[in-house]
Amino acid sequence: MPENKYRVPMSSPDINQHDQDAVLEVLETRYLSIGPKLAQFENAFQSLTGAKHALGVSSGTSGLHLCIRAAGIQPGDYVITTSFSFVSSTNVILFEKAIPVFVDVDPKTGNINPELVKVAAEDLASGKKDRITRWLPRKSASGKGKLKAILPVDVFGQPADYDALTAIAASQKIALIEDSCEALGAEYKGKKAGMLGDMGVFAFYPNKQMTTGEGGMIVTNDDRAADFMKSLRNQGRAPGDTWLQHTYLGYNYRLDELSAALGLSQIKRVETLLENRQAVADMYNTRLGDIKDIEIPYISPATTRKSWFVYVIRVSMGINRDEFAAALEKEGIPVRPYFSPIHLQPYMIDQFGYRAGDFPVTEDLGNRSLALPFSGVMSEDEVNLVCSSIEKSLNQ
Repeated sequence: MPENKYRVPMSSPDINQHDQDAVLEVLETRYLSIGPKLAQFENAFQSLTGAKHALGVSSGTSGLHLCIRAAGIQPGDYVITTSFSFVSSTNVILFEKAIPVFVDVDPKTGNINPELVKVAAEDLASGKKDRITRWLPRKSASGKGKLKAILPVDVFGQPADYDALTAIAASQKIALIEDSCEALGAEYKGKKAGMLGDMGVFAFYPNKQMTTGEGGMIVTNDDRAADFMKSLRNQGRAPGDTWLQHTYLGYNYRLDELSAALGLSQIKRVETLLENRQAVADMYNTRLGDIKDIEIPYISPATTRKSWFVYVIRVSMGINRDEFAAALEKEGIPVRPYFSPIHLQPYMIDQFGYRAGDFPVTEDLGNRSLALPFSGVMSEDEVNLVCSSIEKSLNQ
């Protein structure tokens, strides 16, 4: 069914007149890039998160890539991470020709399982080939790399178990890079998402809690890492370099002034944006909580604030998720599988030899999860329409 015939949109950004005016104001200045709005946006993010440094970048993916570079990850090194994520969290490891070492996830939250992370980290650091290679993909089992980092993902706006992960990273003396691209405003035991590792990254794609169209933000308290990443995002120009001098191999990962202005406007009402999304999630929880064969999102006791990026349900094992999704599409309700496991993407199978069954919990969640229409501007009537369609489709 064509997108314009859907009865509700899959997602809608919350853009008001102040946001529009903020962008138009930039067009009346001489700055479209490398101007004052970026610095203001970064300062606002420092205040929001308590970070010593905030670096605006062109996307969440570019932010994660800079963190990988700042962590000193080299070709052949190992990074423990999760396959239950959007592909960018793995791609940034591959950009540096390092090896993503997947471990399975918690069946309730979908976040990386810290007990498996602990065993994997100890084995990878053991120096014993038989212990190392059992964690490596089939086509890269040389066992000669070094464990350099853990990269957990705060899935669907819920932080991973950072007390456990921090202890593991500290014991192994490796970096902890927090992919908080989906979790702006979330809290773990009262601590803000993004600030739970050595470096954290947020993203501002239009379906996120706040948006700049495209764009992202790195937060860290590490002075050295911040200076290095600032240089890398601007073509590798270090402090003191002229426009055509480049100390490092860098990238054009800058955030432009128009995007920064929109972000600055949005962050001024970020609490309202988060509360509106919470209200829509609450409506879904109320309507769907007692429906047989539907599991609503689980919130861990350690999550003192969940930030609703998407609203993802799971169907019971006896339900064919794809047939159910097709039935909803016929009702004019757009839905999306969330997530398709990274290790089963064609390029990952080709490069590393992964197979179905390698990570059973991840694959089970990938087979049963379904993202419903969701945004902070959804009306109660739209939520009711989605929920009524779910009930109808289950009863067919």
